[in-house]
Amino acid sequence: MLRGEAVSALPDSGGNPPGNVPETCHQNIREIVEYWVRIHPETGLPGRQHFDPLEVPRLLPNIRLLDVIGMPPRFRIRLMGTRLRDFFGAELTGMWLDEVFSNLDGSLTHIELLNAIETKGPRWRRGRPALDIDKDFLDMERVYLPFAKDGRNIDLILTYMLCIDSHGNYY
Repeated sequence: MLRGEAVSALPDSGGNPPGNVPETCHQNIREIVEYWVRIHPETGLPGRQHFDPLEVPRLLPNIRLLDVIGMPPRFRIRLMGTRLRDFFGAELTGMWLDEVFSNLDGSLTHIELLNAIETKGPRWRRGRPALDIDKDFLDMERVYLPFAKDGRNIDLILTYMLCIDSHGNYY
């Protein structure tokens, strides 16, 4: 897997829910994707009602929930984990992603969010941030996981995000 390359996790040939991520991804990414697959109902996508934070407490500081509203979709930050709040240096809950990041439209982040909606599966990426972030670090690794209350129409995207410094430390 090339650094910075985005990949889609597609269903396997047996029709099982999508969930493949590169073997090179961080263990926490693999863990949140495995949890998403585990809560996946027999038909359709999992909804917020299937997600129990108590089942993944160690991962919560790096989780961001985005409400998906309208068509074309717009993204509102429903929740930001404590590590992400500290990283961004602000409480962004309730704000629109395109207001927080003026360069969202057309960015790789925006494209991957839209791809998560279109493919109804996880989208993983490692590489430099696609948005304007005034922080000094080497890389970010993230996965976007779509949720649909009714199993079909995506209304929420869970983002799990890790920042990687120049020494290879994750936070």
